[in-house]
Amino acid sequence: MPDETGQPSAEDIVLYEKDKATKIAIITLNRPGYLNAPTIAARQRFADLVLRANVDDDVKVLIIRGVGEHLGSGADLPEMAGMFNGDEDYSPLPEFRIGADEDVTYPPRDSYRYIANVTNLYADARFGLRSLQDFKKISIVEAKGYCYGWHFYQAADADIVIASDDALFGHSAFRYVGWAARMWQWALTMGLRPFMEMVFTGRPFTAKEMKDLHFVNSVVPREDLEAETMKYALACSRNRPTDTVVMQKTFFEVFKQQQGEYMGSILAGWLEGMLPAVKPDSADEIAVDAETFEKGLAAAVKDNDSQFPPEWRLSYRGRQAKT
Repeated sequence: MPDETGQPSAEDIVLYEKDKATKIAIITLNRPGYLNAPTIAARQRFADLVLRANVDDDVKVLIIRGVGEHLGSGADLPEMAGMFNGDEDYSPLPEFRIGADEDVTYPPRDSYRYIANVTNLYADARFGLRSLQDFKKISIVEAKGYCYGWHFYQAADADIVIASDDALFGHSAFRYVGWAARMWQWALTMGLRPFMEMVFTGRPFTAKEMKDLHFVNSVVPREDLEAETMKYALACSRNRPTDTVVMQKTFFEVFKQQQGEYMGSILAGWLEGMLPAVKPDSADEIAVDAETFEKGLAAAVKDNDSQFPPEWRLSYRGRQAKT
């Protein structure tokens, strides 16, 4: 059911089921009309469900998938528009699970903390962006169509990624901001030079490219995607006891932290918090401001996309356009 804002509830957007016999749980993102964009509440529910699966002895493997043609194209940015468009009635407090009636005063709009408090929150597994990093069982992301933004974070944090051959990976923020949260993890999982190319050009990478970079484990036709994902999930579930899996994951977590995964999350949060200090080169370029959100961020990104070669555009329609 929709909430008081007219948005679907977190429970409607993020579905959860488990099979005790196989010890496989599935989180399904269910907002296909909005490319499975999670609201703030849905991201928090996602984090809660990952934590629940982590504790649950009936779960050994967790699959993350989306309803419809795409895994997803990122978070619900219109919900966050008030942070950037000057809306005086907007409050970031819901990001922190703090209600408007809890006598908490958020820092003023012209302070560094106004944005930085939120961007640093993305390093905290409890708030739905970095949750899979703390998951001590096996996570599998099933990627199809767009795997952008928030959904791309989940793919970077997962243990295994299975992709349809039409999947595209990237983040539109590289076109309208120039950076994004958790960049360190992409640099580690994609490799530094390829990720630098993604950041500097803003272009998405295909499933084949990501397989060649060892970011994706398997690429199959769309019609074989769910079967391929289940093949991996069942093999993981049947292989070794859950205690062994947790020990394995602890080893890999130590390895990731030796590479600076959490430090990188904090560093990216600081970088994102510096957005108000960026001076544009010209008045024509896309920016995160009231004008862009009035037009619609998706529309602004689409217009900007036309400046790039078709094979480097973010949308399927743009990639199919003739030069």
